[in-house]
Amino acid sequence: MSLSVRLQHDLPDIKLDLSFDAPPGVTVLFGRSGSGKTTVVNAVAGLLRPKAGRVAIDGWQLFDTDQNHWLPPHRRRLGYIFQEGRLFPHLTVRQNLLYGRWFAPRGARREDPDKVIEMLGVGHLLDRRPTGLSGGEKQRVAIGRALLASPRLILADEPLAALDDARKAEILPYFERLRDEVSVPILYVTHSAAEVARLATSVVALQDGKVVRHGPASDVMADPSVAPAGVRAIGAVLQVRVTEHHADGLTELDAGGARLFLPRIQHRVGEGLRIRIPAQEVILSTKQPEGLSALNVLEGVVDTIRAGEGPGAIVSVKTPAGSILARVTRRSVAALGLAQGRPCFAVIKTVALAPQDVGGRLNAP
Repeated sequence: MSLSVRLQHDLPDIKLDLSFDAPPGVTVLFGRSGSGKTTVVNAVAGLLRPKAGRVAIDGWQLFDTDQNHWLPPHRRRLGYIFQEGRLFPHLTVRQNLLYGRWFAPRGARREDPDKVIEMLGVGHLLDRRPTGLSGGEKQRVAIGRALLASPRLILADEPLAALDDARKAEILPYFERLRDEVSVPILYVTHSAAEVARLATSVVALQDGKVVRHGPASDVMADPSVAPAGVRAIGAVLQVRVTEHHADGLTELDAGGARLFLPRIQHRVGEGLRIRIPAQEVILSTKQPEGLSALNVLEGVVDTIRAGEGPGAIVSVKTPAGSILARVTRRSVAALGLAQGRPCFAVIKTVALAPQDVGGRLNAP
C-alpha cells in the first residue's frame, strides 16, 4: 500500500506546506521539535482539519478539500500508537489487543491474533491488566492492538520517546519485525537519527513545515545539506552483512567489499543489517593511517564539503561501503588540503558504534 499526502495549514508558530508520496514499509517523518511532524500525523488521522490538502491510501481518499470530502476519524481504519501505551486500564491485555477488531469492517483483511501475540512476545501477559505492565510491555500491547484493528495504515507518534534506553532497545526490534513481516504501511514520527537508521524504508525530512529531503534512509541521512535534527544527528547509514564472529569479542562485517569490526552483535553469519555511523565518530586522513588503535579504515575520495556557520564542516567521502560523513573543523579541512576528488581515508573507532546504531535483520535492501 502507498500513501499520498498533500497538506497546507497555518499554526501560530509554523506554516505547513508540504506534499510527499510514501511507498510500502515504514515512512519516517524526521525533524526537530516544532517542524510539523505531529501535525501531519494528526491531519492524516483526522484529529486536525487542515486548511487545504488531500490524503489517500492506495487511492482511497481520507479527505480532499478540493472535493469537500472528509472521512470521519473512526471510518479511516487507522491504527494509532501514541508515546504512551494508552491502554484501557479496566481491560486485560487480551481484551485490549482484541478491542479494535470490534470496529473492523466485515471482510477486512485480518491479522492472525496468535501470530501477532507471538511476534510481540506478549503471550504470558494476556491475563494481566495494564497497571501490572512495564513501559515496554505496554507499548508492545499498543502495537498489537493497532495491528489487530485491521488498519489500512499505522500511525506511530514518537512511540519510544517516553521510554528509557533499555526499553527503547527492547521495542525497536518489534517495529523492525512489523516492517518486515506485516503488509500494513507505517507512518512513524521521530527526531532520533538512530530510529531513522534502523527502521525507515523512506524518510521525509521536515523543517519549518516543509519537506527538505525525501528518499531512502541511506540517501537522506548521508546528505550533509540536510540536518533537520541538528548536526549531531548527521551520519551515514550502511547496509552490511555479518561474515564472522571472532574469539576476541568482535564481529566482522562486509560493507560493499570493505571490512568493518563491531563489538559482538547477536546476528547470525550471513545476515544483513543496517548500521549508522555518526559523523562525529569519524576522523579523516590523507595518508594510509599507521600505528592507530582504530580497526575500521575505509579508503575513498572526498565527494562534498559543507562548511557550517561556526568552525565546523561536514565532509562526505565516497567509499566501497557507501558514503561516509565526517564532522571536522574547517581548520582541519584547510590543513589537510581536502577538496572534491581528493583521496582520503575515513577512520572509525570500533567501540564508537553504539548498540542503538546497529539495526536488526534486514530482509530487503
